[in-house]
Amino acid sequence: MTNKRMHYYTIVFLSSVLTLGITYPCLGKPAASVKSSVNRDERANSGKEKLIIPYAFPSDSLGTTVGVGGMMKGYHQDQLLIAGTVFGSNEDAKGFIGAFWDYRIPGTERLYFSMLGGISNFPNQRAYTELPRRPSGSRPAPPGSNDSDKDDYVEENGDDNWLEIKLEYVLPIGSMQHSSIAEYYLKNGILQSGATGGDAWNPLTSGISVAMFGFKGRYQSYKSDELTYDADTTPFRVGFLYNNTDFPTNPSRGSSQYIAFTQDFSKDSDASDWSFIEFEASKYIDLGTSESSRQRVLALNFWTGTSPSWSEETDENGDRFVSKNPPFFEGSRLGGFYRMRAYPNNRFNDRSVIYTTAEYRHTLKWNPAEGVNWLNWLQLDWFQVVAFAEGGRVAGDYDLGELFSDWKYDGGVGLRAMTAGAVVRLDVAASEEGVSMWAMFGHPF
Repeated sequence: MTNKRMHYYTIVFLSSVLTLGITYPCLGKPAASVKSSVNRDERANSGKEKLIIPYAFPSDSLGTTVGVGGMMKGYHQDQLLIAGTVFGSNEDAKGFIGAFWDYRIPGTERLYFSMLGGISNFPNQRAYTELPRRPSGSRPAPPGSNDSDKDDYVEENGDDNWLEIKLEYVLPIGSMQHSSIAEYYLKNGILQSGATGGDAWNPLTSGISVAMFGFKGRYQSYKSDELTYDADTTPFRVGFLYNNTDFPTNPSRGSSQYIAFTQDFSKDSDASDWSFIEFEASKYIDLGTSESSRQRVLALNFWTGTSPSWSEETDENGDRFVSKNPPFFEGSRLGGFYRMRAYPNNRFNDRSVIYTTAEYRHTLKWNPAEGVNWLNWLQLDWFQVVAFAEGGRVAGDYDLGELFSDWKYDGGVGLRAMTAGAVVRLDVAASEEGVSMWAMFGHPF
């Protein structure tokens, strides 16, 4: 392959990832995050980064899509990140997504505000759900349950509109005793100094602790001549993150833990008065360098959760149904960008969930953009190849015997890059139900 063609594919890859990564709400990673400023040696430690990329790609669900996406970080405030995209397709898909993260509220030192939102319409929006939902032990198995048929879903034209607002407080302990913003210094995309954790596990002396309170409203609709289905929810969430990794954007050692409780108090929708509690833990093991790599890391992740509000009732006809349950796109769900990547978004959803994964991340010494002046605008520091395996399941109760039986599995490979101080990724995964490809900002954990 010629260098010219390789450079072309590099641009296409980054354009697709940038676009898709900010086209969808974050449905997997912890809502709380580390506040940081990244200084790249290649940018004279300015701390300011920006990137604007037009894009076009084909998709079975969207058609041929075109648009423009962009991001900027370090302007006005060192840690502030702003991103957005607008897109349309020949199949009438269209949307606008905008977001800003980690705006430090004036007059405070440790309180941060973020807001994300989008308005979109898709010609083939899919939902693995039914109304009313039957209990998981019903026969035939209800859509989305662990034993459900892969073709048991609703797919129609519909809207997907959402808004997320959150406040985060960085605790004055550990590595953040004297500042609420971590400062990381990179060379060729590898951390040189500023590590905030990775050695001793002790929240009082190492790592970063963040408390979070947030609100998220989301509305989805599915409309055809025969069917109109609407799902909306407005939950509040409180969470706590302890990140004891060296560099949270691309960890090479250390661990992180996150716990959160979500409650929807609304009474006037099908998805109302529900709750969900979750716990996530990650571990990163530094395997050193090799002849072909700048960095090698073994990354491990575990996630579990359940809905305490979940209730099963019987109607006047003697039929069993579920109430006070999260909608299919909230709570205990697997499939999509972050967890069980070989499956469609929210392919599995139920009362309880357990999930685990392992990734081998191999950061290459070879960089196709290095020394190519006309590609400097990409600010591409490295490429990374990844191999991963995942397993987990959803269930109607939090019963360990059930949750650890009849697991779903998948495996895959990924291509990731650090550009403008941020990680972008393209993952391909395969399972017994098929193959899926996902593009997104950031590692999945």
